[in-house]
Parts: sequence; structure tokens; C-alpha cells
Amino acid sequence: MAILKMGTRGSALALAQSSQAARALEKLHQGLTVETVVIKTTGDLFGAPSPEKAKLLPQGAKGLWVKELEEALLDGRVDFAAHSAKDLPATLLGGLSIAAYPEREDPRDCVVGKKWKELKAGSKVATSSLRRSLMVQAAIPGAVLLPLRGNLDTRLRKLAEGEFDAMIAAVAGLKRLGRGAEAKEPIDPAVMLPSPAQGALALEIRSDRKDVREIVRSLDHAPTRICVEFERAFLAEVGGGCGSPVGAYARLQSGGVVLEGFYAHEGATSGRRVAGHCADSSRREAFVKDLAAQATRK
Repeated sequence: MAILKMGTRGSALALAQSSQAARALEKLHQGLTVETVVIKTTGDLFGAPSPEKAKLLPQGAKGLWVKELEEALLDGRVDFAAHSAKDLPATLLGGLSIAAYPEREDPRDCVVGKKWKELKAGSKVATSSLRRSLMVQAAIPGAVLLPLRGNLDTRLRKLAEGEFDAMIAAVAGLKRLGRGAEAKEPIDPAVMLPSPAQGALALEIRSDRKDVREIVRSLDHAPTRICVEFERAFLAEVGGGCGSPVGAYARLQSGGVVLEGFYAHEGATSGRRVAGHCADSSRREAFVKDLAAQATRK
């Protein structure tokens, strides 16, 4: 019987989504057992750093949520690691690669609590995401933004107790935690562009482990890979992950890829949205470079 060790963070969401991937692999490969290895990351232990400190980190702030998992891959303690793709730094550590992006869940954000159309100036909206905050402010001038901390149950309890009128969350996270009913009002990406790779899972391996790649890549979903790689390319090009809010959303259309991007310079009170159609995905690098230049122009 073949055994693969899967590394994952220990949060409820990380365990839920990694378990789904593990069971899917076992179903596809008779006799395979996937063992879960929970690894605490620096981000789990100490939280997100300030933008000033994030700039000094090799992989930016995002790296703190994957650093120990990638180290476990490199030294052989785990055979593959399961990540929320939006947590991955724009650049992976040398010697590592993504063997599979399973089919993506809904990438949109959603409003929980009051309906979006009920929110107005003075409404208390909870989110700790700079990207979401800027987009709420753009759509609802005068809304009061409040920080949002704690796990999902804590956040929903605070909402029920009236600490704020609504909170912003990822549809995918709510669904994977069995709280999909809470995601009853997704926000149109035309209003709130998702974080790059939101809703996608990334299964990372050591690049020289061809044996592991052969098994794990059976979960790779080609349309998801194309779209997520466009979004991650935009993230890499604008230098995201170091304090500047970034949004990106790609979709297949007319034989190519439509990519929408959002970028705000650090400390800015508003950002810029850009969009374009790449008719030939093999030209992704040049296309994304041009779109990112438009987004970051001062």
C-alpha cells in the first residue's frame, strides 16, 4: 500500500480543504493512503507582519504562511503540501513546483449580514483586508470599516451580537467549512475583484519527486491552472504581498483569457482597475507585464 504524507496548516479551513484533496487522491488511486501532517507556520504563530517588515522578507508577508511547509517539502518530511493558492508567495522557493490545482471553488467574495444594497454611509463593515476595504470604500462612500479577527465562528458570533452590520468573506472558505448558506450574497467581481487565486487549492511538491508528481497531478484541472497562473503572474509583476493591495480575476473567453487586475500603492486611499484579453495564452508574460504596468502607473 502506497503512503503519501501531506503537509498542511492546522486551521479549520486548511484541514477541511486538504482533507478534500486527500480523499480525492485516494479515490483516484486504489491502495493509496494520504496521511495528514499538521505544520505550524510562522504566520500561524505570530500573525501577519507590518508592511515595513514584509518588504524585508524574501517572499513577502505571504511567505510566512508557507515557509515551514516548504521547508518540510525540501527536507522530505512531507511528500506534498496543500495550500490555499491565494496564500502562496508570487515566487516559490527553488526546487519546488505546483503539481496540481484542483478544480476551483467560487472565487468571489461575499457579504454576510445585511444585504449589499442595504449598506450605506455609516454602515459598519468588518474586514481586515486592505483590498476589500478599498473596494468597499469605492462602492459605498462613508462606510465605516472595522478590523475583523478570529476564526469563522468567532466572526459570525460578533456579527450576530451586532458589533458590525456586515462582514466580507470568501465564498470558497465558507463553503469548505460547511457554512455555504452564509455565502448567500456573493459580490459581483465588477464591484469587488477577488484576491489572486482566491478559491483555488494548490498542491506543491519538490520538483525532483517525479513519483509524487505522477500521483498528485491527477487532480490538476487545466482551466483552473490557466486562470490561476494568469492571476499569480499579475501578482508577481506588481510585486504583491508586501503591503500593496492586489486583486486579480481571470476567466477563459473566446479562446483566450480575460484578466482583470486591481492595484493600490502602499498607503493609497484608492486603487486602479485594469483589464485586457489575451488571445494567445502562450503570450501570458508579455500580456501580464503590460497590464501590470498600467495598474501600477502613478
